[in-house]
Amino acid sequence: MSDVYIPGVRSRFNSEQTVENLMNLERVPRDRVQQQVDTLQVQRGYWQEVGRRINTLRDSARALFSFQNPFNERIGRSADENVITATATREAAEQQMRFAVKQVASADRFLSQPLDERTRIEPGTYTFTVGNDEISIAFRGGTLNNFVELINRRGRDKVAASLIAVQPGTRSLLIESKLTGSANRLGFSGDAAELVTRLGMMETSNDTQRNISINESSVRRTENAQNVSVNEGVLKVAPRAAASLPVNIQITDNSPLVLRLETQTRVEGEGSTVTQTPPGPTVPAGSVTYSGITIQNQPSSAPSQDLAPPAPPVRNDNMNVLHLVFSDGTTARLPAITDSSSFTARQYNLTDVARGKTIVSLDLRNENTHREVSIGKVEVLDPTSTTGGLRPLNAVATARDAIISMEGIDIVRSSNNIDDLIPGVTLNVRGVSERPVELRIVANVEAIKDSIISFVGNYNLLMAEINVLTRRDDRVIDEITYITAEERTAMRERLGVFASDASLTTFRNNLQRTVTAPYPTSMERDLALLAQIGISTNSNRSSGYDPSRLRGYLQINEPELDAALENKVPAIRELFASDTTGDLLADTGVAFNVDALMRPFVETGGIISLKTSTIDSRISRDERRIANLDRQLAAREQELRIQYARMEAAYARMEQMSTSLDNFNNQNRGNR
Repeated sequence: MSDVYIPGVRSRFNSEQTVENLMNLERVPRDRVQQQVDTLQVQRGYWQEVGRRINTLRDSARALFSFQNPFNERIGRSADENVITATATREAAEQQMRFAVKQVASADRFLSQPLDERTRIEPGTYTFTVGNDEISIAFRGGTLNNFVELINRRGRDKVAASLIAVQPGTRSLLIESKLTGSANRLGFSGDAAELVTRLGMMETSNDTQRNISINESSVRRTENAQNVSVNEGVLKVAPRAAASLPVNIQITDNSPLVLRLETQTRVEGEGSTVTQTPPGPTVPAGSVTYSGITIQNQPSSAPSQDLAPPAPPVRNDNMNVLHLVFSDGTTARLPAITDSSSFTARQYNLTDVARGKTIVSLDLRNENTHREVSIGKVEVLDPTSTTGGLRPLNAVATARDAIISMEGIDIVRSSNNIDDLIPGVTLNVRGVSERPVELRIVANVEAIKDSIISFVGNYNLLMAEINVLTRRDDRVIDEITYITAEERTAMRERLGVFASDASLTTFRNNLQRTVTAPYPTSMERDLALLAQIGISTNSNRSSGYDPSRLRGYLQINEPELDAALENKVPAIRELFASDTTGDLLADTGVAFNVDALMRPFVETGGIISLKTSTIDSRISRDERRIANLDRQLAAREQELRIQYARMEAAYARMEQMSTSLDNFNNQNRGNR
């Protein structure tokens, strides 16, 4: 049936297939050019991948000596991270300090008595204060939840509230300040003051609070009055002098009152006075003349002795200079102060030393021989009392400052994050310590190690890519153990593609020589090679022949690298990049030379760009050739179709004429 001719449906001579067969032969040159274009496009992709690998390695190299290099990074290491930690910027200097945390900064947090969860808050204007900031909130009335939601929406990140479920059906209202520090006390006024009093959160403070003025009329000079002075609210007591300030306040058994004052010291020298030899008696000498008669004075016959200067006073260092005097005649010595060239705030809980007594005066007794002591801004106050004279009944936390001691000097800040004490360092106060905690600012060794590992890893990836492209030995793929099966198959497709390209082979050899060359460092005479910090082609010291080591791959001996980073960071920095000309710019080193070696390959107009642009030019030329061949093939196909169509038509006419002749002959035979 396939050979049956059906006019208008099937060609008698199978012209379509014949034309297609002829065109397949005609397309052979065009297909060869297209295959060449496909090959060039694949090669361009390989060159682009090499360029990406080189750029990645170059970025890793530059990261080791650029402005943001990890050798300049610093971190804080604390002997007790539960007490104090630190974060350091690149501007911080490596150093070691000791801190004692005496107090952690906190914010006011006040809790109400348990309330029925259906408790309603009346309409009103509720005013809260945090330090000098005032937040007024107009409330239309509603439930505890409505009130809490409104405070949180309008608290301006200074005041917040929440409800705590004490037991089923009851809630306690918690109102808190979001700012730490004694200067940021949470206060209530107006409707807010009435509300917190009604809810059992606050009560009126009844303890006496007093500012103790320092002036000529209040200060009583008790010893060496000439060495006691008062000036602009500051009491200054020289060595071996004493003075007294009246207080007159009673301390109950449960009183929260504290004594706050500021102290300052000034060291004068080894003694308060300079001792000198006392002068001896003066005996008049000379003569007397009267009426021409002169009488000479005779030397004194009174015996005299050599006078020696008195011994200087024995040096006395006594920082217990503050005392409380009570109405019963007893006294109590307050904890010792510390030397401070500027006024330093100090605070004493009065119930610890004056429980149930009446304080008559505060005495400053300076028994030192060479130290002047000054006090100023003395006050007795209730630290739990808020603005408006309210005292919390259930204080979850009370606003106070962070107090830390650095090398014996007390530092007071309102926040637990202190960033203005040490340049480039932010201290994070976390808990009170009984003894000083060592804090060190050191180089960020982990960041340095990560950068070095990244450099070695990217170096090996580039070296593996070049080995695959320039070698036809399957072993270069089998040696790579960290790739997947799909990646291994893809590598086999490009194995030896650029085996005849000398530029990649030369680049690989130069790169291998660069990372194994010596780079002497100034700080460590015995450190000049990567191998000396555990990075080499045989860092694991394996024995026997290993052909992969001949391919240029680097290995890392991590324990050896860790040991080098622990003690030789400055030298390692010079190993990767150093300045030998004094212009503050790196000019040698492993990372610097690797970057310099790769620059001609990846810079604008570089080798990779030249390779890909050359391939692009060849692809463009071949694509134009393909376009011309396509036009020629289309014209040739059209020509063949026309020729075969004419042949078919001629043959059809011949058949028609033959049929007509046959019919004519048949008619003639019939007529005879």
